[in-house]
Amino acid sequence: MLAVNSPACRFSGVSCALFLLVLATSQVVWADEEDISEDRQSTDLPGWAVERIDPVYNMVSGWVNSTSRNIDGFFGTDESLKVENHSYLRISQEFLLRQNRANDTDTGIRYRLQLPTTQERLKLIVESDPEETLGTLQQQAARDTRTGRFDGGQGAVIGLEKQEGEDKTVAWDNSFSGGVKLRLPPDPYLRFTSERLWQLGQSPWTLEFDGRLSWFNSDGFSARGLVDIGRHLDERHYLRFVSQVQWQEDYDHLEFYQRAEYNRIINRRSAIRYSAVVVGEGASDPRINDYFLETLYRRNIHKGFIFVDVAPSLHFPREVGFDPSWEVNLRLEVFFRGDIILKH
Repeated sequence: MLAVNSPACRFSGVSCALFLLVLATSQVVWADEEDISEDRQSTDLPGWAVERIDPVYNMVSGWVNSTSRNIDGFFGTDESLKVENHSYLRISQEFLLRQNRANDTDTGIRYRLQLPTTQERLKLIVESDPEETLGTLQQQAARDTRTGRFDGGQGAVIGLEKQEGEDKTVAWDNSFSGGVKLRLPPDPYLRFTSERLWQLGQSPWTLEFDGRLSWFNSDGFSARGLVDIGRHLDERHYLRFVSQVQWQEDYDHLEFYQRAEYNRIINRRSAIRYSAVVVGEGASDPRINDYFLETLYRRNIHKGFIFVDVAPSLHFPREVGFDPSWEVNLRLEVFFRGDIILKH
């Protein structure tokens, strides 16, 4: 077997990347030829694995849900049992194969504990890895292999959040929050976010804006604006263009990020995304720090809470003179939800 860091593979880096892209894309052909009955199944796992996994999932998801509701009992009324709980716990294991750098593995735990409550009340939020701790846009993009939004980071916060709960299609939906990082000495923060969604005339295109202004005592001010323009081509295909700018006081550079995506739903449990990304910085004299192409194949292998991602990519980073180098990210993710509605 040819090692991923072997001279032969380094010599033909572009060919290796193209091969991996074709390999991932071939999953689409295989999936389209599946019998219709397979599309209705809920798992790829053998029976013995299902018997062991399902009880653990039900136990942990129940704990995530009941923990947030029990805490809410100290602050509110029985309304906490009648609204959705958006708490979750996500555990992931990644394997990253890279051409010009050492291979890497990463185990991640990400969580958000949101006290379920009515729209008129404050919510207590406990969250790992707030967006402001995720680093520069280039660092975030390097970790982004799933959804276009960013993962990872460090630290956790606890605070109160007040959301107006407006319909984004008719008015601005604003939220205000404040709290501290869970560390010593305490690190207070304040955050304001605003979202809006427009339908562009009579066309199928939509435009969404997501803005954030925040302050952390340890890092200073930061601001981020994201514009998402997209449209459905049909019920299985979606075209999307994401533009983002960010400024952080401690980094003191205006950064920009542009992604063009073509998304395809293969069946009820599989999807694939093709994307081209540009990451750079500077306003008066902008410069590009990285270009890359990526194919992401995502498969729900068990009942909507265990997923597998295969994401080969081809990068052209400035730090090596824009010479191409390939990466392959393999990811296993288990997602425990607390989105349970208890109305009876």
